[in-house]
Amino acid sequence: MASVRQFQVTFDCAEPERVARFWCEVLGYVVPPPPEGFATWDDVNRSLPPGDQGAWFACVDPSGVGPRLFFQRVPEGKVVKNRVHLDVRVGTGLVGEERLAALEAECARLVALGAVRVRLLPADEDNESCLVMQDIEGNEFCLD
Repeated sequence: MASVRQFQVTFDCAEPERVARFWCEVLGYVVPPPPEGFATWDDVNRSLPPGDQGAWFACVDPSGVGPRLFFQRVPEGKVVKNRVHLDVRVGTGLVGEERLAALEAECARLVALGAVRVRLLPADEDNESCLVMQDIEGNEFCLD
């Protein structure tokens, strides 16, 4: 039997630190401490060649349970729907109007952070409602 492996989720983006800090707010993640020998992440950046400064940023689950999120700068912009996305679980165990209220409350919080509400996917015979959203660079995610 294969062992469970740790993994990280990587986002291509234009502004890695900005997008990482957005996801810290969404998920309650934190920026890890800088490597030994550096007082701040700004110090780390200043030690890099100019073309590599600001090229990546990361955030982590402070409890150590969730995956590390890694954000890397790419030259091209987003042009099509994501093939992979995050489902932010805010309505787990809730149904009907109670679930919708929880989704709408979290949607309002995230819109204030710069997210965009795309559409509500209403409940059907197989699935409860969820909200499709976009982060500050247009990456889709769901409030589930």
